[in-house]
Amino acid sequence: MLHLRNLRHMADPRISHIELDEATILWRNADIEQERRIAIFDLIEENSFKPLRAYAAGYEGPYRLKLSVHDGRLALEVADEDGQHLETLILGLGRFRRPIREYFAICDSYYQAIRKATASEIETIDMARRGVHNEAAEMLLERLDGKVETDFATVRRLFTLICVLHIRG
Repeated sequence: MLHLRNLRHMADPRISHIELDEATILWRNADIEQERRIAIFDLIEENSFKPLRAYAAGYEGPYRLKLSVHDGRLALEVADEDGQHLETLILGLGRFRRPIREYFAICDSYYQAIRKATASEIETIDMARRGVHNEAAEMLLERLDGKVETDFATVRRLFTLICVLHIRG
């Protein structure tokens, strides 16, 4: 029989809580706020996230994650369930500038189209939006290689949240 105290020691490599550095977010509108809420909800509901150093050091999840941007770099602050810092991963964002700009531009077109375009026009824009999003998620997956074991759906949602951190009014 499995005792409750042993449950804490079972591997659970996932994000249980995610936070965005509110000081990093300068501006957002209702559409972007909705994207943020959906990305966080979907991410918490289902994700795969195993930071390799923390895992190797003996903490097998779940993890709390805080995202912030400092000096053009993304900081992923990883903590245990009690909020104790485990590690901080730093990723340069230079390669993401173009995909983030493209994603914002196409999202803007998408939000405008929803209000006045035909269904086929909206579908075409949405397909382009998904393409840019998927390409950027693949890039993020490559950048996390050797640092975090994760899956495509998780990095896709993380890319959405990285974009939210880059919004300028």
